[in-house]
Amino acid sequence: MDLDLTADPVELTAALVDVPSVSGNEAALADAVQAALAVQAPHLRVLRCGNTVLARTELGREQRVLLAGHLDTVPIADNVPSRRCDDLLYGCGTSDMKSGDAMILHLAATVPEPVCDLTVVLYDCEEIEAARNGLGHIEREHPDLLAAQLAILAEPTSGLVEAGCQGTLRVTARLAGRRAHSARSWLGHNAIHAAGAVLSRLASYQPRSVDIDGCTYREGLQAVGISGGVAGNVVPDACEIHINFRFAPDRSLDGAQQHVREVLDGFNLEFTDGAAGALPGLGVPAAQDFLSAIGRPPVAKYGWTDVSRFAALGIPALNYGPGDPNQAHTREEHVRIDHITASTEALRRYLMGSTDSRC
Repeated sequence: MDLDLTADPVELTAALVDVPSVSGNEAALADAVQAALAVQAPHLRVLRCGNTVLARTELGREQRVLLAGHLDTVPIADNVPSRRCDDLLYGCGTSDMKSGDAMILHLAATVPEPVCDLTVVLYDCEEIEAARNGLGHIEREHPDLLAAQLAILAEPTSGLVEAGCQGTLRVTARLAGRRAHSARSWLGHNAIHAAGAVLSRLASYQPRSVDIDGCTYREGLQAVGISGGVAGNVVPDACEIHINFRFAPDRSLDGAQQHVREVLDGFNLEFTDGAAGALPGLGVPAAQDFLSAIGRPPVAKYGWTDVSRFAALGIPALNYGPGDPNQAHTREEHVRIDHITASTEALRRYLMGSTDSRC
């Protein structure tokens, strides 16, 4: 399929949605994006790493800004091809995050001389296990390609600037008991009943709210699953509680683990997964210029995004895109057309150095 990157970004969003790109099957869309950039953006050096497409200006500017978006979507739910209804565009990926991709691609093609050097990264496999994430592959194998003074990740934010992101930690609490026939329950020890002590601590937990750079991050420690029992006439001898801790980015991953150990002291815990958050980084000049161009105050990002990868590299990173995060992954996923237009024009002002902004 041929993509017209100079078209209205609303129409470009629809064209991107109409090329299915469920995680692991992004090749057709990556091919189309690469081909369009090569022909329609001769001012960019276009690179390909697997199904990740990169494009860069080499203008010798003092600063470089990186725009990133993922090409993949969750599985299609009878919502491709796209369809337009009044002021909404429906379809898989419209919000998360092909409208953001369209914004990036349109500006990459139509702003040939931004006031900062520009790097564009459109990557695969964001919606599945982290080991396959295309941005992660670039981070590990070609970190020099990610060097920038500011990274803007076009995650759906409804046109708000969402700064940094929360960290996330997954924990399993294991309770042990003694198996017995339920008719002679006094001979056993019920592991599911023992789980009540863990659940009581979680229910009474008082989470922090932390202000960082004027953004308030709220933490949460929640039981998200429980399993146990083998039969209807057996006292269970094992129970597992699955717990998720969403923590403010002023905590390290090690610090988050230590906090959970303190809250659940005395219980057998296994930390099964985790990722550090990202500090807002709003004090750097490039971020201040971006906020000036957007003209709206930043808010905290609730959830984990790939801005964390940039933060780990020492690159301040922000989330900014036209989609609504509440629409992500839904069967009725859609994006507001005016959000696509407004977000694209605000980012254009930043890249062109309009008003008081400068890269």
